Amino acid sequence: MYLPAAFAEDRLEVRHGLMRAWPLATLILAGADGVTADLIPFMLYADEGPNGLGLLRAHVARANPLWRKLEASPQCLVVFQGPEAYISPTWYETKRTTHKVVPTWNYAMVQARGVGRTVDDPLWLRRQLDDLTASQEGRMPQPWAPADAPADFLAATMKGIVGIEIPIDSLVGKWKVSQNRGAEDQRGVVEGLKDGAMAALVAERIKPD
Repeated sequence: MYLPAAFAEDRLEVRHGLMRAWPLATLILAGADGVTADLIPFMLYADEGPNGLGLLRAHVARANPLWRKLEASPQCLVVFQGPEAYISPTWYETKRTTHKVVPTWNYAMVQARGVGRTVDDPLWLRRQLDDLTASQEGRMPQPWAPADAPADFLAATMKGIVGIEIPIDSLVGKWKVSQNRGAEDQRGVVEGLKDGAMAALVAERIKPD
């Protein structure tokens, strides 16, 4: 990944925060039959794994050939895509002074790499289901939990899934959020975006006057 120093996000807690806020990530595998990319919701276990970077867990349908491909080619790239936004040059103060401006696109993302494995253990799968569900249902007025389903139905459902576990070996964050512009241009971007996650990311990084 092309990563100019201005856009590198080295704080582990910030990278982990994006992964938790945007858990539907792209799992990329390269095997004998080529490269595949699949959207999968991942759970981050920040305090687990051998490298201090965390551990990713997910599951897929047993009918999905992805898990067999992972067993054959376990090197994984998982891409977490955070906020993104088109940036108009009309928002820059520089446009009014030099006109030497062009459009761009802002975004924040994390790339996690590691050697994955498949898991077919019922206790592991139940924990992953419980944790993933709780992470999303916690915001609901009446949260649902796997235990709400009939036990025989849940047991049958779990037989139809396979777990995926990836200890993170490398974790790279890229926050392209107008850090390469002057403070006046940065403030113009915040005003142009009006509000939302990207406006907040730009505002956090406005250079001091």
